[in-house]
Amino acid sequence: MEKAVLLVSVIIIIRILLNDFLEKIPVPSLIIFILLGMCLGENGIFKISFDNYSFVNIICSVSLIFIMFYGGFGTNLKAAKPVVAQSVLLSTVGVAGTAGAVGLFSHFVLHLPWLESILIGSVISSTDAASVFNILRYRNLALKNNTDSLLEIESGSNDPISYMLTTSLIAIMLGQDISVPALLIQQMLFGVLFGVLVAKLSIYLFKTSLFKSQESVTIFLFAVMLLSFSLPYTLNGNGYLSVYLCGIILGNSTLIHKKYLVHFFDVSTDVAQVIIFFLLGLLVTPVDLPRVMIPSLMIMLFLTLVARPLVSSVLLVPFKSSPKQIALVSWSGLRGVASIVFAISVVLSGVETKYNLFNLVFCIVILSISIQGTLLPWVANKLSMIDKNADVRKTFNDYQEDSDISFIKIHLDKNHPWKNLEISKLGLPRDLLIAMIVRNHTPIVPKGDTVLEVGDLLVFAARSFEDRKHLSLREIVIDRKSKWVNTPLHQITTENPYLIILIKRNLENIIPTGDTKLLPGDILIMATAEE
Repeated sequence: MEKAVLLVSVIIIIRILLNDFLEKIPVPSLIIFILLGMCLGENGIFKISFDNYSFVNIICSVSLIFIMFYGGFGTNLKAAKPVVAQSVLLSTVGVAGTAGAVGLFSHFVLHLPWLESILIGSVISSTDAASVFNILRYRNLALKNNTDSLLEIESGSNDPISYMLTTSLIAIMLGQDISVPALLIQQMLFGVLFGVLVAKLSIYLFKTSLFKSQESVTIFLFAVMLLSFSLPYTLNGNGYLSVYLCGIILGNSTLIHKKYLVHFFDVSTDVAQVIIFFLLGLLVTPVDLPRVMIPSLMIMLFLTLVARPLVSSVLLVPFKSSPKQIALVSWSGLRGVASIVFAISVVLSGVETKYNLFNLVFCIVILSISIQGTLLPWVANKLSMIDKNADVRKTFNDYQEDSDISFIKIHLDKNHPWKNLEISKLGLPRDLLIAMIVRNHTPIVPKGDTVLEVGDLLVFAARSFEDRKHLSLREIVIDRKSKWVNTPLHQITTENPYLIILIKRNLENIIPTGDTKLLPGDILIMATAEE
């Protein structure tokens, strides 16, 4: 286990360092990490022997909690409202239909026993939220007819149904004396009940408690996420359904520091995916994969070209969905993390199967992400389903509408050119507004004829700038040996086009001008534009 922890820490660092590179490659980045795990594993370069299914199951299950919670928390129900009914049908009836179709194929074509066939269908019946979110965001795929929202809700909410089917099949195959309908009702009831209760209680605490920092809010929500899973799970309820519902209720409520929270869970989910796929690559024994490659390929092709299109057509045609939309939804049914986690649960349960279910599902997922994930942008383009005038970020809760504003402040000293001028004479841009003036510790609501005085603190309001991908900030410390010491800024030249936007000097923050001289100990905040 120590080796696994060491390797995981190294992999996370590699993921961060290669972020820009991974965003540019056409292949889903998760494939890189699963291949890296295989290269380091038992049949790889370093021959690391690792077969601890229990350890991987714990790590993957906890990671899946993050993924499920973020699937709900990051989804914008307002944007998805027109397609909620279609999404829910696909994530419930669609999952059951897919499991049944794959079960029939496995029994009649692969000649597997009935229960094992349906078990395979149940394990791989859900689509992968993390992969869908990743592709839509990083490829900036805004899809027509709210198809992006439809895929986000479906992929974020269908794992609980797959989990219920899988656990029911495990119980039946182990010969446990249970009532399947009663088990399904129990899982659904406790999953919905605790998901809603924990979310509502958390919203109440958010409104009545004084959270002093973003960090305290993050820790609180982290605990809420774990609580929403563990409560129903201890009562044999569906923890994944609960954590998803809790996430979607909280994500679509008014919470302080909400944008920061979404970004935190976005990063956490990304790290969770990397850990899962690397450990799975490390866990698998590549020399055993050829035994299941043919059935895996057959199931994957049937799932992608027959089962998914058939189920999608039956459920979406009544909503008058276009053939192009149905085709894109059919192709977007990527399999991923949840399927492999459920397969590990089957292996650990002791259920006997003809094929090693972990190896079988592992190959199906790799084929699905590699082929469907890589070609998804191309397929969307060929079907003319990409909406080039829309922004896919609007379907996520961390997107800020155009009306969102940021506040900045300016202090008027005796040398400021605006002193003794009326606000109407300043010639401010139409999109920049003086929202408040603080004069002698007293707030003043400004008017056009308000005269500015020395000592005034002006609070400006302007629209937020959200696309910071191409804006980079860098810190430089000026020491006594620096060639810039005692040099005015207008005399400084650099190889790269930087703009010094702030100087930290002792406890003071200075907005520089061209005549500002740099002193030893100054910390420069420099901005540059990146392609």
